[in-house]
This record gives sequence, structure tokens and C-alpha cells, in this order.
Amino acid sequence: MTAVLDVLRAPENAAISPKQLVPKLADAGLYLASESTMYRVKRRHGLRETRRPADRSGVTRGSATHAATGPNQVWSWDITYLPTTIRGRFLYLYVVIDVWSRRIVGWAVHERESADHAAALIQNICAQTGVDSVGLVLHSDNGKPMRGSTMLAMLQWLGIVPSFSRPHVSNDNPYSESLFRTLKQTPAYPSFPFASAGAARAWVSRFTAWYNSEHRHSGIRYVTPDQRHRGEDQRILARRAALYETARRRRPDRWTRHTRDWSPTLTVTLNPAPPRPANAS
Repeated sequence: MTAVLDVLRAPENAAISPKQLVPKLADAGLYLASESTMYRVKRRHGLRETRRPADRSGVTRGSATHAATGPNQVWSWDITYLPTTIRGRFLYLYVVIDVWSRRIVGWAVHERESADHAAALIQNICAQTGVDSVGLVLHSDNGKPMRGSTMLAMLQWLGIVPSFSRPHVSNDNPYSESLFRTLKQTPAYPSFPFASAGAARAWVSRFTAWYNSEHRHSGIRYVTPDQRHRGEDQRILARRAALYETARRRRPDRWTRHTRDWSPTLTVTLNPAPPRPANAS
């Protein structure tokens, strides 16, 4: 277990849970131990992750169901507050995320909530990325900027299909809510309020680069959003599966069940409908 302990104690792994570390090592062609073994070693040696505790709350699902089988089919967007050094004054972070790949496709920081700002952001993303916007689904909650006349007119002009959460439910946007939890709970989140909009934009830019290219996302089998967006995830996951199978064959006595499931997530559903009872007609 010396090698496992050395890896767990490495400074660059201090803020990485075994759930994240195991895929990271697999991508480097290295299998040391299972995820459960790493957790056991951490407990035995009193190692703790330098993370803020997650403030998890139940997310109510909306009624609109959309399925994505590839990038740029379903996007989700929302706005969150960023504190400033002036008490009672906030900045507003607009973020658009691709539901299938979890990639942040665009963001902006403004000093107020506005349908005009939101419309400009969506239009700029489509123009800069060359995405065919016709038929693209854009999901959001029911805030005023989401339903503003400027925003809805722009969506209609681009051929984007608007999708909204249930009325009067503010947290009915699970993918964006999950992203904001990650953003505000990452150890790199500033301990002090932002001094200016420019400072906030500089930090969000760094966060976006990390989130898209380095963060291994649990919802997509611990590949990065960029890898998933570019279609590299199936090759990466197949390589991990082969590595694990080789390790199992080398020491079958250490495996009590099948190897970890590295099969790719082919379809992502936004607000899936609840299963129907077996006796439903």
C-alpha cells in the first residue's frame, strides 16, 4: 500500500477524491487499487480532502423531457450571484452548459440581471462556435431574464426551442444547479468577495478552463467535459476498461466482483419522466 499512500499524499491530489483519482490514474495507464481501497487507506491514515462540504438539496424535476445523444442538442443555462466588496451589491454570472457533455459553452459576468444580456450571450455563443441553432433546446427556470421578450424573440429568430422548469419552482434546473454547486464549492473559489467585475471575469475564466479540460465529471464516467464534447470519451473509457481487465486477470484473487463499469453514457435526459407503475394501463 506504500504506492497508494504516496499518491494519496501527493499535494496535487489533496483536493481529489478517490472517485476522481482512480480515473485520473487509469488515464495515465496506472492501476494501483480500487476506489474502495483508497477510501479505506485514507481513513486508516487520517487523510482528508481539502474540500468544502457539499450543501446538497433535493432537485425537483420539471415536466419538459428532452433527450440528448450528442453535443449541442440540449443546453441549460442559469444565473448565479457573485459577492462583491460592497455590501448588498452583487455581480451576476450567466452560464450556459451543454447537457450531454456538461461542457460550459459560454458565460458572462454583468452587474445586473437582464434578458438583453442573456439574449446577447446565447447569440454570441452560436456565432462563435458555429453551432446550428435550429432545433437546439435551451432549458432554464422561470426567472424574468429567461422569459423576457428580448430573450424569447432572439430564441425564435435563431430557431432555438425554449424549455422551462415548472412554474414557481426556482431550483428545477438540475444541470445548471449542479454546475453552480461545483463552482462555489471548489477549493479555488475565492475566500473574499470580488473587488470588480473584471476580477470576477478573470476568476470565472480560470474556473471554466479547469472545469472543461481537467475536471472529471461523475455524471459522464469521470471524463472531462472537453473530452466528452469532442467525442473522445468512448476511446478513453475503452482504454480504462482494458486496463482494469488486465489488472483483474493478473490478480483475480483480489477481485470479488466484476471490474468497474466504464461503459459510456450514450443518452442524457433532461427531466426524465417518472417510471409508470407496473399495473398502469
